[in-house]
Amino acid sequence: MAHTAATTTPASRFRDWLPDRVDRRIRVFAWLSFLAEVLIIATGGAVRLTGSGLGCPTWPTCTPDSLVNTPEMGIHGVIEFGNRTLTGLVGILAVIVVVLVWRMRAQRRDLFVLSLIVLGGVVAQAVVGGFTVLTGLNPFIVSFHYVASVVLVCVCAAFLVRMNAAPGPRERAVPTWYAITTHVTTLVLALTIVFGVLTTGAGPHSGDAAAGRNGFNAELLEHIHAWPGYALLVLVLALTITAWAKRLPTRTWITTLLGVVLVQIAVGLYQARNGLPELAVGVHMVLAALTAAAMTVVVLHLKAPRTADA
Repeated sequence: MAHTAATTTPASRFRDWLPDRVDRRIRVFAWLSFLAEVLIIATGGAVRLTGSGLGCPTWPTCTPDSLVNTPEMGIHGVIEFGNRTLTGLVGILAVIVVVLVWRMRAQRRDLFVLSLIVLGGVVAQAVVGGFTVLTGLNPFIVSFHYVASVVLVCVCAAFLVRMNAAPGPRERAVPTWYAITTHVTTLVLALTIVFGVLTTGAGPHSGDAAAGRNGFNAELLEHIHAWPGYALLVLVLALTITAWAKRLPTRTWITTLLGVVLVQIAVGLYQARNGLPELAVGVHMVLAALTAAAMTVVVLHLKAPRTADA
């Protein structure tokens, strides 16, 4: 026993402390990571909608002489620096999730890879955020920054699904035509988000009075953005009715997706008819990310573990 105690190192004790299966620690920090990714979209939207995009005019410091915002910078400096600070929290949570799944990386390679994607994405997003500031809020870089954030929300959602699923081979659990239609719906959702981002890039909320716009016709883009949005509603409604009629494993989450899409369309109509109020636009941005996350969950429920009863 003395020999065993003598050979035990802090590193080995830490490794033994790490989970060898999905436990409460992984679940808690995976959910915190997901919520933080959604929250940073909300705070990023606040930066843009309050005209605080250049509240911190330099990067990675807030000013050439200060890492943090100064009282002279006012509320815009507070909002922009607050968003930057949240990036650090998102990164810390991503690191924690990677560490927690490290011991089980061989048997749960799916969780390990997803956690690495999130961590790498957070680092890349910090760099893109820096370019956004250094280019004076170039609307195309700002748009890419948002789309990348939505993708990270989807990856976090995928982690939440997979951590509750049995590992191993999976097989399709829905009819072929249903799976194809679901993937087509995903494409329609992607088009809706892309045109929505372009519409915002052409609209009045540039993040700063001096920031440029993408040069597209905002009114025309509003209509183009709405077309795939309504197509998305029809497709999701059809998938929902079918899922419940055939008692498919997607039925709970496709219903959730339908509810989010309905709310999103209502918010979109409200903001379009009321001069794009800042709060409504911000809610619309967050709902787009949640819609994409729900779509991700639906897609992952198209398959079930091969050992499950068909």
